[in-house]
Amino acid sequence: MTDTPQLDDAYFAQPTLLQATPSSTHRPRIAMLYGSLRDRSFSRLMTEEAARVLTRMGAEVRIFDPRDLPLPDSEDADHPKVAELRELVTWSEGMVWCSPERHGAMTGIMKSQVDWIPLSLGGVRPTQGKTLAVMQVNGGSQSFNTVNQLRILGRWMRLLTIPNQSSVAKAFLEFDDNDRMLPSPYYNRMVDVMEELMRFTLLTRDVKDDLVDRYSERKESAEELSKRVNQKA
Repeated sequence: MTDTPQLDDAYFAQPTLLQATPSSTHRPRIAMLYGSLRDRSFSRLMTEEAARVLTRMGAEVRIFDPRDLPLPDSEDADHPKVAELRELVTWSEGMVWCSPERHGAMTGIMKSQVDWIPLSLGGVRPTQGKTLAVMQVNGGSQSFNTVNQLRILGRWMRLLTIPNQSSVAKAFLEFDDNDRMLPSPYYNRMVDVMEELMRFTLLTRDVKDDLVDRYSERKESAEELSKRVNQKA
């Protein structure tokens, strides 16, 4: 069962236990996106509560404000808000995406932010191998449509989406008059998700390039390099 004539042995590698050497010592860098522009946005409030928890856990957290972000492809990539978003994603080692559920799906505000994040930026994939946690808030009963969609997007962006997730039903009942989340099983689940995100980020951030290193891409890159070097002047 080891007869594999299709393989190019020059680019084949047997996976081994990855060791992070040297290990990063700075605080984990977490970028957070939310999907609503309302004055009292529960996805923003949920994101802010999660940011407080992450900060207590030792992370450096930055929250992106989606106001004034243009629709995808309506402006050039050098638009200030687009540049801000892309710089934030490049800076980060992990991400949190939190969206309301609207008409059974994530909001356009949330999708627009993800659509402005390129798969490749100057030859570098800004999301590949980084961790992702997904959350949603609901105006009514609990649903998982949005977190499931966010997982699909995370996979396409080659993010390492953690197993746990948070979905808050009737979010308007879960925050007090000071816009702080009340103690509840929903709050506890959010803490669980942030705890898991931190662990996965610490575990993978120094080996993320190895985690997403692919035989097909190693082979393709070598073939493209050969064509470029051997082409006629």
